[in-house]
Amino acid sequence: MIRRTAATALLALLVMGIGTSCGAGSAVNDYGQIFKGAKGSTVNVEIGTGRRFSLAVVDNPSTGDQWRLLAVPDAKVASFISKEHVSDGGGPGSGGTSYFVFNSKHPGTTEIRLQNCWRCPSATPSPTPVDAQSKEQSGEAIFSVIVK
Repeated sequence: MIRRTAATALLALLVMGIGTSCGAGSAVNDYGQIFKGAKGSTVNVEIGTGRRFSLAVVDNPSTGDQWRLLAVPDAKVASFISKEHVSDGGGPGSGGTSYFVFNSKHPGTTEIRLQNCWRCPSATPSPTPVDAQSKEQSGEAIFSVIVK
């Protein structure tokens, strides 16, 4: 009886381990429709209600890129789910893409601003460039979101 209970418990742990190992450490496995932006650009995003979408920006945290969501968008229009980073797979120091994942809610418009503060101190709640080079390399990507 004890062996049977132990075997059942071990099987349950194995199944749970298999189920949770998917996604390569990502909090989400569905980025939905992807809209690409960059520093200094404004991207129009049109999407239907009840859809998942992501705002993607190329980055390389190892060289100082630090993308963040400046403010949560109008919650009636879109809700923020998470920020995910996917490496290009080139090993340590390689770049990748950050995805800011959202769900569209109700028809309306909102603006989502992402900021890349290059080589800014991350300990502060709102990073600001520390020198001229940091200021020159920093910038915003703006996404004008229309939910239909």
